[in-house]
Amino acid sequence: MHAYSISSMSELLRHHIRKVTSLTEEELAAVLSRFSRRSYRKHQSLIQVGQPVLHVYFVASGLLKLVYADEAGRQHLLSFAMEDWWESDFQAYFTRRPATLSLTCLEDTVVYCLTLDDYQALCHEVPGMALFFLQKANTGYISAQQRLLSLFTTQAAQRYQQLLDSYPTLGQRVSKTQLAAYLGVSRETLSRLSK
Repeated sequence: MHAYSISSMSELLRHHIRKVTSLTEEELAAVLSRFSRRSYRKHQSLIQVGQPVLHVYFVASGLLKLVYADEAGRQHLLSFAMEDWWESDFQAYFTRRPATLSLTCLEDTVVYCLTLDDYQALCHEVPGMALFFLQKANTGYISAQQRLLSLFTTQAAQRYQQLLDSYPTLGQRVSKTQLAAYLGVSRETLSRLSK
């Protein structure tokens, strides 16, 4: 994990927001006051299946994985979330239902947490944040569709290369088993592709 101070961590969130929308210093202060900062250790869970999902998370440092476990106990790795990304079980978060996904740290991780009540208040009180969250949601929708299309239309070698091109450091931060699960291939297939 990178050695950031608390003030530089909040500066990351401030900079992240300013890349999308222009807010006054007063608005930014109001926005940041709605977030809580939490640190987690590698292997700790932020979200567990069946539990309430109280937060959406902005990753200041570290790496998370979002997983769905089917009835047969097979784990399906839906996404990785690294620095400057947002993650949660969004369905459970926005509907206030129990989690169907789990969110776990792959590294020591620092996140900024936002409750749904605070999310809604920010959208109402700071119009620039409604635009910010809309753009983040749209980016997420596009990424999800691209990933599905990639799974349906490209060979494993192409998906692996696309992943490396898009996220060059990810291969050094996660195990081959997790990369294989994310790409929808066996560990053995990924070993052949990575040679």
